[in-house]
Amino acid sequence: MPPPAASSRYPSPSQPSGKSEVTDLKSQLRQLAGSRAPGVDDSKRDLFKKVISYMTIGIDVSSVFGEMVMCSATSDIVLKKMCYLYVGNYAKGNPDLSLLTINFLQRDCKDEDPMIRGLALRSLCSLRVPNLVEYLLGPLGSGLKDNNSYVRTIAVTGVLKLYHISASTCIDAEFPATLKSLMLHDSDAQVVANCLAALQEIWSLEASHSEEACREKESLLSKPLIYYFLNRIKEFNEWAQCLILELAVKYVPSDSNDIFDIMNLLEDRLQHANGAVVLATVKVFLQLTLSMTDVHQQVYERIKSPLLTLVSSGSPEQSYAILSHLHLLVVRAPFIFASDYKHFYCQYNEPSYVKKLKLEMLTAIANESNTYEIVTELCEYAANVDIEIARESIRAVGKIALQQYDVNAIVDRLLQFLEMEKDYVTAETLVLVKDLLRKHPQWSHDCISVVGGISSKNIQEPKAKAALIWMLGEYAQDMSDAPYILENLIENWEEEHSAEVRLHLLTAAMKCFFKRAPETQKALGIALAAGIADFHQDVHDRALFYYRVLQYDVHVAESVVSPPQQAVSAFADTQSSEIKDRIFDEFNSLSVIYQKPSYMFTDKEHRGPFEFSEELGSTSITPEVSSDIVPAQQFEANDKDLLLSTDEKDDNKGLSSNNCSAYTAPYESSNISSQMQELAISGPAASATTTQSSFDFDDLLGLGLSAAPAPTPSPPLLKLNPRASLDPRAFQQKWRQLPISLTQEYSVNPQGIAALTVPQSLIKHMQSHSIHCIASGGQSPNFKFFFFAQKEAEPSDYLTECIINSSSAKAQIKVKADDQSTSQAFATVFETALSKFGMP
Repeated sequence: MPPPAASSRYPSPSQPSGKSEVTDLKSQLRQLAGSRAPGVDDSKRDLFKKVISYMTIGIDVSSVFGEMVMCSATSDIVLKKMCYLYVGNYAKGNPDLSLLTINFLQRDCKDEDPMIRGLALRSLCSLRVPNLVEYLLGPLGSGLKDNNSYVRTIAVTGVLKLYHISASTCIDAEFPATLKSLMLHDSDAQVVANCLAALQEIWSLEASHSEEACREKESLLSKPLIYYFLNRIKEFNEWAQCLILELAVKYVPSDSNDIFDIMNLLEDRLQHANGAVVLATVKVFLQLTLSMTDVHQQVYERIKSPLLTLVSSGSPEQSYAILSHLHLLVVRAPFIFASDYKHFYCQYNEPSYVKKLKLEMLTAIANESNTYEIVTELCEYAANVDIEIARESIRAVGKIALQQYDVNAIVDRLLQFLEMEKDYVTAETLVLVKDLLRKHPQWSHDCISVVGGISSKNIQEPKAKAALIWMLGEYAQDMSDAPYILENLIENWEEEHSAEVRLHLLTAAMKCFFKRAPETQKALGIALAAGIADFHQDVHDRALFYYRVLQYDVHVAESVVSPPQQAVSAFADTQSSEIKDRIFDEFNSLSVIYQKPSYMFTDKEHRGPFEFSEELGSTSITPEVSSDIVPAQQFEANDKDLLLSTDEKDDNKGLSSNNCSAYTAPYESSNISSQMQELAISGPAASATTTQSSFDFDDLLGLGLSAAPAPTPSPPLLKLNPRASLDPRAFQQKWRQLPISLTQEYSVNPQGIAALTVPQSLIKHMQSHSIHCIASGGQSPNFKFFFFAQKEAEPSDYLTECIINSSSAKAQIKVKADDQSTSQAFATVFETALSKFGMP
C-alpha cells in the first residue's frame, strides 16, 4: 500500500512539517487576532500550544511576536499565561520587539481580575530590558498599593527585579522604604515575608557603599523587629519561617531572659512536620545557648526527640539530611545520644548512603555501656549482601575497638571475621588487626596465631597485603614461617604493582633480618637490590637509605628501623577541631551534608557578604598562596639530595659527561662508605679497609659482588652537529636501506612523563642536545618519534626511532647509523639527553 499523500498526513504538534509551518502559524494567528466568533479562544489555545511547543524544542518563532501580542486581547487566563511565557522568553533577546508588549501589559496591570493583574505585573518585571525601566515604575507603585495580597506579593518581588536591572532607579523611587512600611504593617504574611527577603538582599548589596543601607540592614536585627516576626511566625509558610529563623540566628540577645523568651516562642516549631523548619529552629537554640554550658546541654536533650522522629518518618533523602546534622551533634556530645543507639540500627530497605551514615553514628556513640550490643549488631552486617556495607561495618567494629579500653570481646569478633573465608572481609579485618596491634600490643599472641594461618596468595588488596607484611616483620619472632613468606613475596617483586606493598616489604625484610638474620639474609639482599632498581622514587629512596645505613652500622640500622615497640595512644583525626567548629557554625546548610566548610566547595564570588576569612590555609590551596608551594620537580630534587653526598651532587651536575643515570645503583661506586659517613649523625671513623668491607657486605646480602670492579674510564662523548639538516625523503630512503645497529630500552623519569603531555616539549628538549625530530605521532599512552643527528666533523647520520609508553615510563629506541661502530656512543648521548627531559 503506498504511503498517504502529504496533505493527508497529520503533523506532530511538537515538530514542524516544513519550512512554511511558522509562516502558516503567523497567518492563522493574524486571522484570529480580531475575531470575536464563538470558539475563537479554543482555536487560539491550539495555536498558542504549537508556538510554545516549537519554542520549547528550540525553533525560532520570534517572527510571530506581533501576532501573539495582538491575540493576547482576551479574558481567557490560560491564553494570557501562554502569551506571557512567550513574551518573557523573547523579550530579553529582542529589546525592540519588547516595546510591542508594554501597552498590553500595562493595560492588563489594570484589569479587574487580580490574577491577571499579578501575572501581567510579573511578566512586565521579567522583561529585564534596561531601556524599559521607566515603564515599570507606575505599575510597581500601583501593585504595592493594590487591595489584593497576590498582586502586592508579585509587586514586592518585582521591586527586587527592578533593583537588579537598575539599582539607582529603584533607590531613587524610594521603593525600599515602601517595602519596609509594607513589612511592618501589611496583614498578609506572604507579603511580609517577600518584603523581608527583598530588603535583606537590597540592603546587603547597598551596604558596601551606603551608610544608610548599613543602618537599615542592622535594624533588621533589632529586638522589636525580631520579636515582631517571631510572634507572627505561625502565620507564615515553611519557606518564610526558615527565612525568619535564619534572621533570628544572627540576633544577639541582651541577657539570659531574652534567650529564654525567644526559645519559648519557638518551642512549638520543634514539633513542625517540615524538616527544614525543625533544623532552622535547632540552629537558633544551639547558637543562642553557646555561652550557657548547662542550658546548651539541655538543648541537646530537647532537640534529640524531634530529630529522631524526623529520621524515621521522612523520605530517605530527608533522613540522610537529618542524620548528617545528628552526626554533627553526636560527635560533639556522644554521651547524650548513647542510650538511643537503637535508632541508628540499619533497616533492610534503607539506601546504602543512609546505612553508611548510621554506621558512623554507631561508632561515635559507642561506650562501655552499649559497646557489646552495638558490636553484635555490626557483626551481623558483616555478612550483608552489599559488600560496601559489609566493609563499613567491619571498619566500624575496628574503630570501636581502637577507642575502647576493654576490647576482649571485640578482638574475638574481629578474629572470627577471618574465618568467614570472604576475600573482602579478610582484607578489611587484616587492616584493622594491624591498627589494633599498634595500640594494644598485648593482644599479639592471640592475633598472630590466627593471622599466621592466612595464605598471602589469597590476599589481593594492597592495603590488606601491606598489613599482613607489617605483621610478618613486626612479629617475625612469633611467626615461624615469617622469613619464608617474605622471601616468597620478595621473589615475586616484579609482579607486585603496589608501591605501598613494596615499601612494606622492604621494611618487613629489614625487621625480620634483625630478629632472624640467617633465614632472612638472602631475602633482604634481593629486596634491597630490587628496591634500588625500582622505578618508583619512594621505593628506590627507602631501599637506598636502608642499604647505606646497614653499611654504616647494623646496630644503628636496627635502632632506626626496628626500635622497641611502643603502643600508639591515639590515631590522628581526619578533621581538625577548627574544621568541625566551622561546620557547626554553618549548621543547617550544605556544609553539614558535605562535612566540610562552605569555602571548600564554593567560589569566592558566591560566598555572600558573611563569608569567613580563610584562616585555615593549610586545609586548602588557593591561587593566592599557590606561589608559596614548592613545585613537585623541585621537591623531588631536594628529596633526592637528602640521599646523596656532596661529591655525588657535584657529579650529578655534570651528568652528561659521565653517562650515568640519575639513580645509579650505589654498589657500583667505590666511595660508598664515605657517603655513609656523611649521612650519619655520629659514628666511628672510617678504617682503611672500608671499601673492601662494603663489598664484603654486598656479598653477605647476596648481591653477587665479590670484589670491587676497577672503574672504567668513560669514553669520550660523541660530538654532534647542532645545525644538522636532513630531507624527509632522504630520511625515509636511508631508514629503508640501513640495518638496525642496536635496540635498547630506557626508563623515563617521572618529571619527563609529566612533561610529555605536550610532545612538542620533548622535541625542543632533544633539539637542544643536537638531536632533531623529523616526524612524530601517537597519543597517550604511546608516543612515537623519529630523530636524526649528524657528527660534527664527518658527514655521518644517525637515525633513531623512539617509542615512549607513558604508563610504563619506558622508552624503546632503534638506532641506524652510517658508521655503525659509533652507534653505541650515539645511544649514550641519546640516553643522557632523554634522562634530563623534564628536569629543572
